[in-house]
Amino acid sequence: MDNLLLPHLIEKFIQYLQSQGKSYFTQVAYKKDLEQFIGYLTSQEIQDIREVKKEHIEGFINKLLTENYTKKSTSRKLNSIRTFFRYLKNESIINYNPSLDVPHPKYTVAPPRIFSKLEYRALRDFAKEDPRTYAIIEFFLQTGVKIGELANIRLSDIKESSLIIRPYGKNNQREIPLNKAVKKAIDDYLKVRNNSSDDHLFITRNGKPLLIRNIRQIVCRCFREVGIENATVNDLRNTFIAHQLMNGASVEYIAKLVGHKRLSSTERYLNLIKQEAERKEKIGEL
Repeated sequence: MDNLLLPHLIEKFIQYLQSQGKSYFTQVAYKKDLEQFIGYLTSQEIQDIREVKKEHIEGFINKLLTENYTKKSTSRKLNSIRTFFRYLKNESIINYNPSLDVPHPKYTVAPPRIFSKLEYRALRDFAKEDPRTYAIIEFFLQTGVKIGELANIRLSDIKESSLIIRPYGKNNQREIPLNKAVKKAIDDYLKVRNNSSDDHLFITRNGKPLLIRNIRQIVCRCFREVGIENATVNDLRNTFIAHQLMNGASVEYIAKLVGHKRLSSTERYLNLIKQEAERKEKIGEL
């Protein structure tokens, strides 16, 4: 009977994610979402997984929305619950997945943000004050890597004119080219990099690996200093993709470069570029 208690099942699910090679941050995100769900079920006096019905999941989702969680955030939590119940069904712990009957809250996905040439230059100019910061900004703008991929780069991954990107999240390992700008940024950073025994490319002043939250803090500081508002680190990746497509690179090539598994993920930038060009033409910028 204890094996059907929710805390035990969540631990088993996290162990399953580990066995599937999911990143530490993915595991933490799932665990937080599911523990929050458990808290709600406990308030409804439910301890046994077999007692969970569609109505309980809907109640949890509605509670989040009344507590001012965004529809996007709430939808992500429902995805966590669905994945958890799918695992339980595959393990024959339950016979039916009640989460499949719960619809996602409808929300509008904002289009990717693309930095203007002025914003692009301002970021690079400000970052030049510190070799490590500049190398980070150049990496994002010149390669389009994800923040987790950047945090995971090792010195041994850097080749003469290319870089090995290690598996991260749903992305498999891939090799990407390094242009002269990012190569110079790396070389300049390595000249002042702490002589640490750690193999991570980006490290702290004390020689420890630079974590994702550290990288995000560095980039967000750059945004603040140059007056770029409401921007995220992922917008640097968006900018890389859009600029490459504007310069004539094929959708297939860029998809492979940034690790998109579906061409549609890359193709959506084409419409964004077209809309931006039409906007500029209308106001006389072209």
